[in-house]
Amino acid sequence: MSCTVRHTVDATAVDCAAIIAGSQVPLPYALDVLLAGVRLCLRSNSPSLIEALTRYYGDFIGDGQGEPDVTIWAIDGPSPPVALPFILHGQAGAKEEYCDLADGRVVRKRRTGLWLVFGRTGNAILGPCARQPQQVANCINARFADWLLCRGAKLVHAAGVALGQRGLAVSGFAGAGKSTLALEIMRHGADFVTNDRALVGRDAQGLSLAGIARPPRVNPGTILGNDRLHGLLPDEVRQAYAKLPSGELWALERKYDVPIAACFGPGRVRLAAKLEALVVLAWKPGGGAMQADWTTLSRREEYLPAVTKDLGVLFENGPCAADNDGYRALFGDCPVLALTGGVDFAKAAALCLDVLGRSA
Repeated sequence: MSCTVRHTVDATAVDCAAIIAGSQVPLPYALDVLLAGVRLCLRSNSPSLIEALTRYYGDFIGDGQGEPDVTIWAIDGPSPPVALPFILHGQAGAKEEYCDLADGRVVRKRRTGLWLVFGRTGNAILGPCARQPQQVANCINARFADWLLCRGAKLVHAAGVALGQRGLAVSGFAGAGKSTLALEIMRHGADFVTNDRALVGRDAQGLSLAGIARPPRVNPGTILGNDRLHGLLPDEVRQAYAKLPSGELWALERKYDVPIAACFGPGRVRLAAKLEALVVLAWKPGGGAMQADWTTLSRREEYLPAVTKDLGVLFENGPCAADNDGYRALFGDCPVLALTGGVDFAKAAALCLDVLGRSA
C-alpha cells in the first residue's frame, strides 16, 4: 500500500482543537441520522442548514436514542482566519487542499472556503455552511464512510442495489454503465443502495454492502433508456438527445441528478444489505453478444482495478493508493459475475435479478 508522506505542523503553533475553539458558538440545533446502522449527530448554529439537511436525509432520520457513533459540529460563519501550510490535493484545478496537524487534519474546500476539521479532538465543519448544504452533506457522508473504513471496510468503485436483504455491487471501469444497470434493475423492483462508491465489509454473516446517502447522477443516454427517468428532461430536450448517434450519446458527459422517490416511488432507498455477489462490467459498445461468466477476483486478477478506489484526503488513512492485498483478502471467493462482449442492459438486469431472487 502506497501512501503520501505526511508533513505534520508543530502542534505548539496551532492544532485542530484550537481551530475549532476559535470558531465555537452555541449550537442549539441538532439532527440525528442513522446511516447503515451508524448513528451520526449533527449540531449547528444554523436552523436553515438543519432544515436543508433534514430534507436531504429524509429517509434516514434517527430517533435520537442512544449515544451517537459520530458527532459533527457544523458552525456557520466566516472561514477560520488561520494561516496553515496547505498542500494541494490533486492536479491544477483541484477542489481541496489539506494540512495535517498533531491532533488531526484540516481540509479546505478551495471554491467555497469550507473547512473540514477531524481527528481525535472531534469533527467540525467551519465556514459558510448554510450556503453550502450539499457540501456539508458530502462532509457528513465522508465521516460516516471513514467510520466504516476504520473498522475494516473497503471503499469500492461500484453502484449498489438490493432486493430484500440481498445486495449486489455493480462495478466496472469509468463509463461502463454502473449507474445505468443499477437503475435498470431498480425498474424491475430492486431498491437503490449507492451510486458510484460502496463500502464492503465482513461480519459474522459474511460480506456486507453499505451505501452513501447521495442520489445517482446519470448521463442523457441513461435517461433515454429508462422510462422511469424520462421526466427528468423536457420532451424537446429528450427528443434532441434521441437524435444523436448511439456512439455520441454513449460518450456524452452531462450529468442529471435522479430523485429516487420521484422516479421510482417512496421507500426505494436503503443503505445496507448482505452482499450476494459482485458484478463486473467488462463489456464495450459494439462488442457483439453479451457473455456472462461466474468467477472470482482471485481467478480474474485483471478485474481488481475496476473494483478498487484510492482513499482521498477526507479519510483518516488517506491520501493513499488502494490496498490491493486488502481487497483480495476481503473479497476472497466472493462470486463475481463478469459481463463481457457487447453492452446489453436488459439481459444483464435479468441476470442480476435472478441472483437477487434465487434464494427467495
